Amino acid sequence: MKTKIIIDNMKCGGCAGSIKKGLKSFTEVSEVVVDVENESVEITHNDDLPIEKLKEKLSSMGYPEKGTLEGFDKFAANAKSYVSCAIGKISNDN
Repeated sequence: MKTKIIIDNMKCGGCAGSIKKGLKSFTEVSEVVVDVENESVEITHNDDLPIEKLKEKLSSMGYPEKGTLEGFDKFAANAKSYVSCAIGKISNDN
């Protein structure tokens, strides 16, 4: 099964690296394709993994589904995404 999610806060390859690593932590995920330019993530996974779990994982890393957060929650997600992005950049440099 393939699921495509449009997300907020994606800025660069560091974000993409963090997103891939985070989603591949699910054993049910076989492939993650991140399109930075279009702020989308396409996840190939088996049917046992609910889409909501994928969205929750993305949101916990600071990349919520586009348009789902407002106010302070949106600000907090943006801050989390900067941390995830930095971690992704460091991981990609090694």
